[in-house]
Amino acid sequence: MTTQLPGTARSLPDFPWDSLTGARSRAAGHPGGVVDLSIGTPVDDTPAVLTEALAAAGNAPGYPTALGTTALRTAAAAWLRRRLGVQIADPLGPEPSLIPTVGSKELVALLPTLLGLRHGTVIIPEVAYPTYEVGAVLAGLAVRRTDVPPADAAGVVLVWLNSPGNPHGRVLTDDQLREWVAWGRSHGVPVVADECYVTLGWDVEPHSVLHPAVAGEHHTGLLAVHSLSKQSTAAGYRAGLLSGDPALVRPVWEVRRHLGLLVPGPVQAAMAAALDDDAHVDAQRERYRSRRDRLSAAVRAAGLRIDHSEAGLYLWATRDEDCWTTIDWLSGLGIVAAPGSFYGPAGARHVRMALTAADDRIDAAVERLAP
Repeated sequence: MTTQLPGTARSLPDFPWDSLTGARSRAAGHPGGVVDLSIGTPVDDTPAVLTEALAAAGNAPGYPTALGTTALRTAAAAWLRRRLGVQIADPLGPEPSLIPTVGSKELVALLPTLLGLRHGTVIIPEVAYPTYEVGAVLAGLAVRRTDVPPADAAGVVLVWLNSPGNPHGRVLTDDQLREWVAWGRSHGVPVVADECYVTLGWDVEPHSVLHPAVAGEHHTGLLAVHSLSKQSTAAGYRAGLLSGDPALVRPVWEVRRHLGLLVPGPVQAAMAAALDDDAHVDAQRERYRSRRDRLSAAVRAAGLRIDHSEAGLYLWATRDEDCWTTIDWLSGLGIVAAPGSFYGPAGARHVRMALTAADDRIDAAVERLAP
């Protein structure tokens, strides 16, 4: 007897990484082993500033707070101000403007539901992280892909921005961000910016949607999502942040505490320590810069063009052919990349190559790509 899946589960898109099984198998046959540049998971050691704070807080018999500890909210507000030039409303005040989240993917997938959106359309970028669409589907909402504010706002209930973008590393200019902010406010539509790569600008310096040059003197209608996964090599900690308009943060917090979506206490202690320390972030950034310089030179020498990629942890590369043809070519070299079609129809002629592999694997890719 076949079990019938609930309607929501049936409507979710296929998990994209499953389609790379053949390419992974072929690449694994290379004499030097596989170079997996497909998934952007950190591989470097988590810095001691986090591991020591986590261990020191290991005696945690009570439930953690969904709102976040005083130490964490204070450190996060200081980090936003120091690193991003963002001054949020009182982080310790009665109306929360900042809360921790169980990583950022969970928040992205659940935000439409947490905000109580029941009918309408979610706008996502033309080329976009798949979880924006997943979150809309879970809430029973439609999806519209566009990189410019639409003339017709009918039915739109949420806008996702992603700058620096995953997969292509595109950074929105202040003018583009301001255009979305003005559009959202004029139509009463929340604008949420996924800024998980905001500390990793290479050719340009990304700005937060909450920066005063973009948002003005207040954060009405705006939210920003941040993560320690990449900047602190702590993806396994599941440590994220949501900040912005208290009128939007509060309902998210209220629902999260009802659901028990709580960041563990030791992780909150590690987050506070990490957000207070810039040295480990800067050191990891330089590791990624070195890998980016070596891999991008090799990719170009192999005849590919790199588009965007001015920030973030990926190279958005093309041979001006169907992405799966490029994936097949790369797998013959023992290299696995992510096909651009994972991120929407507009990505069908690109592949995404992650900079998160270890140095020896990056060096192997450089050698294999040599003409």
